[in-house]
Amino acid sequence: MGDIKEYHRFLDEAGDTTFYGKGKMPIIGSEGVSNTFILGMIKIKQPINELRNSIFEKQAEISQSTYYKNIPSVLKRIEKGGFYFHAKDDLPEIRKEFFDFILKIDFSFEAVVARKIIGIYERKHNGKGNEFYADLLSHLLKNKLTKHPKLILNIAQRKSSTEYQNLQLALQKAIVRYKSKDNEKEIASKVNFNVQPFTVEPIFAIADYCCWAVQRVFEKGETRFYDYLQDKISLVVDLYDSTKFRGNKNYYNKKNPLTINNKISPHLS
Repeated sequence: MGDIKEYHRFLDEAGDTTFYGKGKMPIIGSEGVSNTFILGMIKIKQPINELRNSIFEKQAEISQSTYYKNIPSVLKRIEKGGFYFHAKDDLPEIRKEFFDFILKIDFSFEAVVARKIIGIYERKHNGKGNEFYADLLSHLLKNKLTKHPKLILNIAQRKSSTEYQNLQLALQKAIVRYKSKDNEKEIASKVNFNVQPFTVEPIFAIADYCCWAVQRVFEKGETRFYDYLQDKISLVVDLYDSTKFRGNKNYYNKKNPLTINNKISPHLS
């Protein structure tokens, strides 16, 4: 059967797929609308069930803490079924606690960052958020189709973007990309999708925090969260930065880390 952690991956995202407001007016980068959409994936390198239990314990620690007991963002989640970590909404002190917790976990993270460029969105994704999501997912999958006989993608539910048909579209795109240089390449991995609400799978919180840390660089030019997790971040691809395509300089890793210079401005054309 093999080691379960070898063929499981956990995926979450940061940002949104909103391009237009009323009257199809571009609103990228306006209040509450991101400049990028990020899809990230983690590979756990320690026993998965033990990790789940340790996150559950950490969640209980926060929910039972006298220090946090009157915090609205904590109370709201407890009232809806139980506290869970979510970087965007967490109190800075809670965020720091979970970042420290994450550093002790043995895992690796990689992400694809898509600048929201209207021309690309309309031409490449037919102006559809689902296709935008599927295209990003295909880039995460394209080099993972031969390493294991099966690959289980645990994906945080995102409305219609994570419906079966759209995930299959992503898989087919990944296969085409994988075979683009050699059509005779065989696909050895059987890919299964396991879509769950974010609140059900505690491991999603790790992917969420990593995505959020990368997002802060691109949206705010704030690198301290990314720097803190850098040893866990194996790859970040700035997919549509055409200025750095030559030499794959849009691929960021430990030797070529993200910096404040990766902050971007809205693309409204």
